[in-house]
Formats: sequence, C-alpha cells, structure tokens
Amino acid sequence: MSVFQSFGINASGLTAERFRMDIISQNIANANTTRTEDGTPYVRKVVTFHEKNSTGASFSSALANSQSRYNRFGGDGVKVGGVYNDTATEMTKVYDPSHPDADENGYVWYPNVNTITEMTNMIDASRAYEANTTAFTTSKAMAVRGLEMGQA
Repeated sequence: MSVFQSFGINASGLTAERFRMDIISQNIANANTTRTEDGTPYVRKVVTFHEKNSTGASFSSALANSQSRYNRFGGDGVKVGGVYNDTATEMTKVYDPSHPDADENGYVWYPNVNTITEMTNMIDASRAYEANTTAFTTSKAMAVRGLEMGQA
C-alpha cells in the first residue's frame, strides 16, 4: 500500500464521518418537528457506510484472497451507502389537544428522534473522525520521515 493510498483511505473516512455528523445534527434539529412539507412528522435518518470499490465477494473468498502471497492490500476506503428513514423506531404519541397538529382525539405525533441516542451517535462519529485524523497525521509523518531519510 502506498502512502498516498493511505491518505485517500483516511480522507474518505473523514468525509464519511463528517457527513454522518451532519445527518445526526439534522435529526437533533428536527426532534420536535411535527409537520414537514408532506404534512407528516419528521422521520429520523440513518447513514450507512460501504467499502469503496467493493467486489461484493463473500467473506470466505475475501479471506482466501487476502491470504494469497500475491495479494496486496485491496481496500480503498469507505463511502456513504445511503441515508435511510428509520422506520423501525416508533413515533412518540403525546396528548396535547391545544397543539395545532393534534388529531381529532387530541394526540400529536412527534418524531422518532431520541436526543440521548443522537448525542451518543454524535460522540461515536466524532471519535471516529478523530481516529481518522490521527491516522492521517501519522501517515503524513511517515511520508515526511521517508523524505528526510532520502535526503540524507
């Protein structure tokens, strides 16, 4: 693996985690949004990641391929696989007949956003971002050290 390939892998991780933090921020900002443009409550969004340039091979074939003496490291980083609505978590139903979005029984449907869960996910994403930053800094230091050794 070249040093420049490691830069690309780290950069893809930084970009993906930054995007994940943006989506988490959007979820937190809309935690109390009871009506979107289509008239329904906001639905929590979830980000998924995938390996870049994945061949889609099974785990056993990838393992066998990696154990081959002719194989080089084949990873190219990570990419955002998609942003999906969280339909597994239920919306919150609150009795508030004075709310403008209350139904005929006086209940308001609030988004399925749990602020504690979102903050935990934000901490996880920021730590992953920090780890990618540290790895990038280490790769850069190795490249600089290699250049210094070449000058001597």
